[in-house]
Amino acid sequence: MPCLMVQGTTSDAGKSILVAGLCRVLKRRGLSVAPFKPQNMALNSAVTPDGGEIGRAQALQAQAAGVPLSVHMNPVLLKPNTDTGAQVIIQGHSIGNIEALDYHDYKPKAANAVFESFDKLISQYENVLVEGAGSPAEINLRKGDIANMGFALRANCPVIIIADIDKGGVFAHLVGTLELLSKEEQALVKGFVINRFRGDIALLQDGLDWLEDYTGKPVLGVLPMLHGLHLDAEDAVPSNVIDENADENADENTEKSSQKFKIIIPRLPHISNHTDFEPLRLHPDIDCQYISHLEAIPPADLIILPGSKNVGFDLAWLKSQGWQEAIQKHLRYGGKVIGICGGFQMLGAHIHDPLGIEGKPQSHKGLDLLEIETTLQNEKQLTNEKGTLKLPNSASITGYEIHAGITTGEALKSPALDLKGRPDGVISTDNQIFACYLHGLFDSPEALQSLLEWAGAKPSQEFDINKQREVQLERLADAIEKNLNMNKILEIMEKPV
Repeated sequence: MPCLMVQGTTSDAGKSILVAGLCRVLKRRGLSVAPFKPQNMALNSAVTPDGGEIGRAQALQAQAAGVPLSVHMNPVLLKPNTDTGAQVIIQGHSIGNIEALDYHDYKPKAANAVFESFDKLISQYENVLVEGAGSPAEINLRKGDIANMGFALRANCPVIIIADIDKGGVFAHLVGTLELLSKEEQALVKGFVINRFRGDIALLQDGLDWLEDYTGKPVLGVLPMLHGLHLDAEDAVPSNVIDENADENADENTEKSSQKFKIIIPRLPHISNHTDFEPLRLHPDIDCQYISHLEAIPPADLIILPGSKNVGFDLAWLKSQGWQEAIQKHLRYGGKVIGICGGFQMLGAHIHDPLGIEGKPQSHKGLDLLEIETTLQNEKQLTNEKGTLKLPNSASITGYEIHAGITTGEALKSPALDLKGRPDGVISTDNQIFACYLHGLFDSPEALQSLLEWAGAKPSQEFDINKQREVQLERLADAIEKNLNMNKILEIMEKPV
């Protein structure tokens, strides 16, 4: 059946974006298509309608394809919680934490889930677009591979390789990657795509001709740098710089930024679901910045504590960076604070981990700003939710919960949300802290407006991140139609390997 795998010379070469764009192109052509990523390592995840968990990139790709989310679109999701270990999600549900060396022994079981899910997708859709992970040329990860060529060989799936010319050395990246593959794997590679090109394509043509002559593989197209293209990142926390041309108008941009409502977010070592904050980063009236390790904590109108995959570790980091004192000072001067998921838990008196979910069994003293305590448990809450904000300027809200903690305490008597009759979160008695478990808090334009007004902002316009995603997906699909040889790509998909 028609399928195609996009592999990359490096991480962040453009695999996720290319698959999303191709999904939208095929959808516009009236074709049934589903995205698939055999193995993903990411802390950005989404909840499927049946209560499973998959990578956020596959959720975006499914939106591009116009199909409902399924756990089979990302059967293996690794969520790192230490430098050497990760929580392993198989077909939407956690099987526990596994150290990196032990995971290699687990790969045969993971492979069974991968091909079971792939078989389900190919039975449901006319086309499947597969995304690789990292690079297929990572020699140390080749044994038992299920993420790149190991999958492609067993599935007999043709491959195109994408490289980011903006990183430099694009021809070395492509040729070197191809050379490090076996002859059998090289035969599966049907062409190259070059991503993020700036300038006159005529200046690149000699290199493209050489590449085709040297490798015997066609260049299927060169995608330009799409300035201002903002789509949900698979994992990497995005840069504070929204406009790639900001340096050209630095003084003007600085003046405009100083006039905006300012939001700061600590870039936690294990920050999760930072896609929650894309509506704030892209809002024209907001200056939203991540504050990194050892970076000075600037004054702000609103501080947001994000989710975390290792709450105890990230709480200790937060304190070591001076955030506890900064938040206390911020509140004394009348500032507002929002905590989401792990950030909600950190605002309480204690976080207990009796089962060692995040490491050795222990308890952590929280920021002690809310009268709550949280106990981590094995069973993870995975639900899609709808409800209303419990604010004076109430608004309907949609989102999803992904957490392993049970929170109790007096503060819960003043909930932040009403999720169809179920209270969630806390609004502090002084009305300065809003905290809850709900991800996607700012995705609804109505809820975004209400929360910003609660925090003291006066937005001049409504911002809808969902419409923004659609606009950007259409723009990406237009660029692919214009710059890639889609007829050749469809031919590659349909022709037996």
